[in-house]
Amino acid sequence: MSDIALIVLGSSVAAIIGIALGVMLPALAMGKAISSALDALSRQPESERSIMRTLFIGLAMIESLAIYCLVIILIVLFRNPLLEYIIK
Repeated sequence: MSDIALIVLGSSVAAIIGIALGVMLPALAMGKAISSALDALSRQPESERSIMRTLFIGLAMIESLAIYCLVIILIVLFRNPLLEYIIK
């Protein structure tokens, strides 16, 4: 196996690990954020507006992190400049 093939294989494995972590960790963070928001709502129901607004902003930030990870992984997989050497 040539050096370029090993590099492509390594980048593919790194992409697989990256997408796995890029999906799991934001999902865990979202669960923690929702759990904390529900706990705060049960303690102070009168501050529902503030808690919900902050929760939705935080969830949007976490979701954008997962989307950025997906975009980077797709770039690594499909626009990898080393693949051009393998195909030729």
